[in-house]
Amino acid sequence: MSGPNARILIVEDEEPLSLLLRYNLETEGYEVETVTRGDDADTRLRESTPDLVVLDWMLPGLSGIELCRRLRTRPETKSMPIIMLTARGEESERVRGLSTGADDYVTKPFSVPELVARIRALLRRSRPERLADILTLGEIELDRVKKRVSRGGRDVDLGPTEFRLLEFLMERPGRVFTREQLLDGVWGSEVYIDERTVDVHVGRLRKALNRGRDGDPIRTVRGSGYSIDDRFGKAS
Repeated sequence: MSGPNARILIVEDEEPLSLLLRYNLETEGYEVETVTRGDDADTRLRESTPDLVVLDWMLPGLSGIELCRRLRTRPETKSMPIIMLTARGEESERVRGLSTGADDYVTKPFSVPELVARIRALLRRSRPERLADILTLGEIELDRVKKRVSRGGRDVDLGPTEFRLLEFLMERPGRVFTREQLLDGVWGSEVYIDERTVDVHVGRLRKALNRGRDGDPIRTVRGSGYSIDDRFGKAS
């Protein structure tokens, strides 16, 4: 489950940070549980498996690294997404955290919105929601299985990135996404490219979709980002 109601376990012994993360994630619609000790988290995870764990490196009872290692040896948690939090910024420590089995790594202090975005992207990639094979918006049709897009019966030739961009927008019609959110959702949080790249691909997508006097379904929201018009194709 990648959307709201996905269950997240926060294993963090710094109470102010734990409360801050819990508040922000619950605001996003996630179900959140917090644990302050590594050994307590180990017990909790034997009883029930959440959709993702935010795991601090340094914990009383059992270190985050050791807990991560244990989780990766158990079938029920082997593929569960894990994001490590740590005050250690050295490259060697980062590599050690990832090599232990963590999916992502965030060094304190960090931006809470960035962490939330990484959680969202990791959940979406690891446990994709069951969605319809075909998305439609007005006369635009996107076939996920055949990787084809058509508009009014005309095939629309899109590159892989433009296809993913259109798919991402059509899954959430009417919602405005910043360039950073689109980079995270379409390219992934582990890919570091300039935000202006989004503008280039949106331009290519528009050119492919819009022929002659076809209306443009993609909205540019000045100062915010882009969305696909949820009223597109509907009678006014």
